[in-house]
Amino acid sequence: MINSLADRMRGLASLFWREVAKFGAVGGVGFVIDNGLTYYLMHGPMSDSEAKARFVGATAATIFSWVANRFWTFRHRRQANVVREFVMFIVINGIGIGISTGFTAIAKYGMNIEDKNILFGAGVVGILVATVVRFFAYRFLVFNKELDEEPAFSHDHELIEARRRAGNLEESGSEEGEESLRRR
Repeated sequence: MINSLADRMRGLASLFWREVAKFGAVGGVGFVIDNGLTYYLMHGPMSDSEAKARFVGATAATIFSWVANRFWTFRHRRQANVVREFVMFIVINGIGIGISTGFTAIAKYGMNIEDKNILFGAGVVGILVATVVRFFAYRFLVFNKELDEEPAFSHDHELIEARRRAGNLEESGSEEGEESLRRR
């Protein structure tokens, strides 16, 4: 039983790191979309609106990310209610966009920085902070279908309950042994 529980823990860790790797790949492409479009807009059509340029770039990357995360990264965790999932994704990405746009806005308006490269860099730092927030929010709030429904993970509760019962038996066995010693 301990071996099966250890195997299960290794399986969960492996699943987590696969999700992190896929999320990172999707995020890398999203990063290129976001920053490529933002850089183009900051140095072109939206040269006087750096925060708005960041917002447009982040929005385009968000649409790509939802599709890629839904059908690749967290495909085994998709919810049956696509509308709820999409709305949650948009809300969480709204928070992420607010973080990355906020870093640019704080640099420009709060710190009076005018250099476009520094403002661009502030947005990149904001993206990194928002990425950590997004991963955990996606995993636990958006794409949160229970793993119990996956065939490979269907016996998790049995393993945990068996371990708990074994621990309870050991405790009750030692209590009975202590009681018999006291009676002697």
